[in-house]
Amino acid sequence: MNESPGYVTLEVEGKAIKLPVVVGSEGEKAIDIAGLRRQTGYVTLDPSFMNTAACYSQITFVDGERGILRYRGIPIEELVRKTMFVEVAYLLVHGELPSEEQRRNFSTMLNLNSMLHEDMRHFFDHFPRGAHPMHILSTMINALAAFYPNVDLKSMEDDIDVSTARLISIVRTMAAFAYKKSIGEPVVYPRHDLSYCANFLNMMFDSPVRPYQIHPEAVRILNILFILHADHEQNCSTTAVRAIGSAQVNLYATISAGISALSGPLHGGANQAVIEMLQMIHADGDVKKFIRLAKDRNNPFRLMGFGHRVYKTYDPRAAIIKKECDAYLERIHYKDPLLDVAREVEEAALTDPYFVERNLYPNVDFYTGILYRALGIPENMFTVMFALARLPGWVAHWKEMIGGETKIVRPRQIYIGKTPAETAGVMESRELLIR
Repeated sequence: MNESPGYVTLEVEGKAIKLPVVVGSEGEKAIDIAGLRRQTGYVTLDPSFMNTAACYSQITFVDGERGILRYRGIPIEELVRKTMFVEVAYLLVHGELPSEEQRRNFSTMLNLNSMLHEDMRHFFDHFPRGAHPMHILSTMINALAAFYPNVDLKSMEDDIDVSTARLISIVRTMAAFAYKKSIGEPVVYPRHDLSYCANFLNMMFDSPVRPYQIHPEAVRILNILFILHADHEQNCSTTAVRAIGSAQVNLYATISAGISALSGPLHGGANQAVIEMLQMIHADGDVKKFIRLAKDRNNPFRLMGFGHRVYKTYDPRAAIIKKECDAYLERIHYKDPLLDVAREVEEAALTDPYFVERNLYPNVDFYTGILYRALGIPENMFTVMFALARLPGWVAHWKEMIGGETKIVRPRQIYIGKTPAETAGVMESRELLIR
């Protein structure tokens, strides 16, 4: 954080109030209004937190106007080219890229903590067939606190590395088990000789009657997908993690809440919604028709995968994944008609003034679903993949939050309900209860 350049003056009911100006390390400016209510009796109103910074953070920097994304100061483009997901997970949680020894130790810890407690395996038998994997995952993670109870603040100070590794690793195993349960196949245990992403693909797709062949290109693509989704500043699920964690809730319950937030179609479910939209457009065959519908304010249809709450230019993650998608599908000779539809939709939107003037560019969700399809991941697992990738980011934010002087999150509100004058007489006809 840079040195404060001074104050701004706010006049409230004839009284001048000085509010400190805060400047981030990348030049972001904010007005610190923490003392506003104490000095004036006023609070600020910012529905959906459209213009509110809720915390200081050293983890991720996003510049929506310039299309920049950095983890711990390192551009996402460099991380995709030169690191693996496990290294990025270490970077987010520990603040720096691991040395070779640290990477080996972290990988070993992930491997040692990849097994699901055998008693928890029986839980999968009691979910109804067809239950969404995200609901299963959220429930199972919450249950971890009963099997690994030492996740309060005191124990986490001494055991943060083990608890972090256990969570990042075991959730991958849970996700694969949930998928196997949904298709009625026996679960596949993690292997000590496979990397993080290779292990996940093997647990998902290996079978006693059809052994899975692990292709290095598939592992590489999954690493890239996970890196791109590993963190994204104060999004809905990360804000949920920090808010709930501020009540000193245990780590597993906190992450479970993040997964529940991510499960919504406006957040983690967006890539699945993109695939469903592309399937609908492909079945119809008329791309221009859907472009017209998207521009019609009276029509509920929207182009999923376009536009972003933060980015007002091309999402840097989308630029990476589009290039990787084209190259990967060509290398494996995979033909997906939805890719042709996606390209046609993107070209039509990027040349249409309606979308350009509104900064509606493709975001990271637009092409990720096609890549997951090519990897064999079913659509109801897309959001689960997002959750697996986002785990290191959530843990990093939780760790940063508990390491500071954060008070329990408690926003104010502006009450617009009835007053006593409007409810006068409502209670007169009710008899006094004797308890």
